Amino acid sequence: MDVAISHHIDASEPDENGFYDYHYEYDIYEFERAGRTYFVRAYVDEPDQAAFMSCLEAGKARLLDADDLMHPLLLDAARYLHAAGKMQLDRLSEFDGYVRLELPAPPDRD
Repeated sequence: MDVAISHHIDASEPDENGFYDYHYEYDIYEFERAGRTYFVRAYVDEPDQAAFMSCLEAGKARLLDADDLMHPLLLDAARYLHAAGKMQLDRLSEFDGYVRLELPAPPDRD
């Protein structure tokens, strides 16, 4: 799995007092393997949260679907994010906005 992380700031111009109408600071994680990429956004001021935004496959972007929830790349990405302290994982849904990402329990290992 290849992982790329980029830092972004989306902000209005400061007013005469140095205040912003809006200011968002976040990281975008890209998890890629075999022509599939998952994009995840994590806001700096919410250090324990991250949200899967979309999947890029065969040159087409889309929201996650039920098959993605069992895809090995997504599961590896979730483990990576958990190791980075992102314990609450969400996904962007077409009709419900952000919803909790419910992942299957890892298999028991003997």
